[in-house]
Amino acid sequence: MGKTEKAITMLHDMECSASATTLHPVCLTLVTFIYLATMLSVPAESLSMLLWFAIYPILMAPATGLDFNRIFIKSLVAVPFALMIGVFNPVFQTEPVFSIGNLVVSRGWITFLSILVRCLLSVQALLILVGNGGFIGMCHSLSAIGLPDILITQLMMVYRYLTILLAESLDMSRARKARGYGRSHMDIRMWGDFCGQLFMRTVDRAQNIHRAMLARGFTGRMPRYDCRNRRWRLPDYLTLSVCVTAFIAMRIFNLSSIFTRIF
Repeated sequence: MGKTEKAITMLHDMECSASATTLHPVCLTLVTFIYLATMLSVPAESLSMLLWFAIYPILMAPATGLDFNRIFIKSLVAVPFALMIGVFNPVFQTEPVFSIGNLVVSRGWITFLSILVRCLLSVQALLILVGNGGFIGMCHSLSAIGLPDILITQLMMVYRYLTILLAESLDMSRARKARGYGRSHMDIRMWGDFCGQLFMRTVDRAQNIHRAMLARGFTGRMPRYDCRNRRWRLPDYLTLSVCVTAFIAMRIFNLSSIFTRIF
């Protein structure tokens, strides 16, 4: 199986293998938003405060029927982006913060690790949200809490027809291999033609899809499930209240210093 087939399979599995959690989708969406807001607002130098937020994905993943090990492995995809953002912090921020024996840790290393931890925790929280209802389910929840319809429509359209774009590129790749007479790689000139043809085929497919949507009464709003029909239950209220209280406490108080004083 090639990379394109794996990408198509991954997008399909993202929807089909969504966990059937008992939590209301809006509840989990609100918890995720509050988690991201409190976690990302922690000062860059407060690495000890930031590490407490790692408790949420570790506990929420198995609580909603997901495997945290898989969530963690998938979140590692974002590590290169975090490395590119903070790789120069130790070079420019050389103020010493503390020392371990003869090893002096500068402020740049603290902020660099802070960026890396924030990136991993943010991706893990979003993977838990998507894993409990699929990407389309997440869009329904965002619509239920009042996000603009144009934003929801764009998200759903990009996700739905990304598979179509990959399928078009897969068909063109197979056609090229069938006519390649044993050649496994394309030169630069063929890549230019390939990308141009893929763009034209994509535009043509998009026009056909848009005409079909207009013929079926599309008015700019994608049909979606109404999350308001599902009633909130006691576990939803308890989850939201406990998580929000814990997030605010971890944001306001330095729990590491409190536990150090006690023990």
